[in-house]
Amino acid sequence: MNILITNDDSYKANGIHVLAKIMCQFGRVTVIAPKRPQSGMSMAVSLGQNAMAYKELPQETDGIWSYLDATPASCIKYGFNFQFKETHPDVVVCGINHGSNAASAACYSGTLGAAEEAALNGVPAIGVSVDDNGPEADFSSVEKFFPDIFLKLMSNLPDRYGIFYNINFPAIPAESVKGIKVGCQGMGKWIKEFKVFNQKAHSVIAEREPAEVLYSMVGEFVDSPDNAPEADHHILSERFISIVPEHLDRTDQCERQRLNRLQFNQTF
Repeated sequence: MNILITNDDSYKANGIHVLAKIMCQFGRVTVIAPKRPQSGMSMAVSLGQNAMAYKELPQETDGIWSYLDATPASCIKYGFNFQFKETHPDVVVCGINHGSNAASAACYSGTLGAAEEAALNGVPAIGVSVDDNGPEADFSSVEKFFPDIFLKLMSNLPDRYGIFYNINFPAIPAESVKGIKVGCQGMGKWIKEFKVFNQKAHSVIAEREPAEVLYSMVGEFVDSPDNAPEADHHILSERFISIVPEHLDRTDQCERQRLNRLQFNQTF
């Protein structure tokens, strides 16, 4: 099995190294990861005339490694254009993301954006995340439970185009995980997102124009009262692993039918 791996936390993140080691038992692993963190990039691609630096990295025991100074979706495109030019990989696995990609976070996630890019090309794709933003997050639950989840998904792939999977693990040790639940994407929003950037707390001094104010985004999540009990972020809070099947087609079929009833269809 040929496996392509990327993430949105950069090739230096612990999560992608853990994932590569997990996946080596299933086949040949190729890692093409962003050079720099790309969280929140969704399915953005690095268009235009700006150069994208590519570099092959020293051979590791857990696969063939390289980085691309571009978005996660661009890393998948690069792999399809070069390393897998003749035949696409059997599967794309993205992660392990440092931080939850449950609920509305799925709309922004660069990790899931890479999985979408794979699905767009007809390749099975899985995004894997742990609900812990820390650089030293505990990935023991992924190491213990993801191999069986992966095998079951790959043995039962759908015959429909456009499906990919969003798998989130709670931020607890493997022995504390209560189980696995198939859920749906939860809903919610962030408020109070813009905070004045504290330069004294950071070693990086941004270049700024006179009178500029620097902000960072660290908002508060507000849950939607309309969420079903099987919303993925609720599943996580109950110490279960959540699996959500997602689809490229964003058409709301109920609204489409309503617009048809309103007689929007006309011929001029």
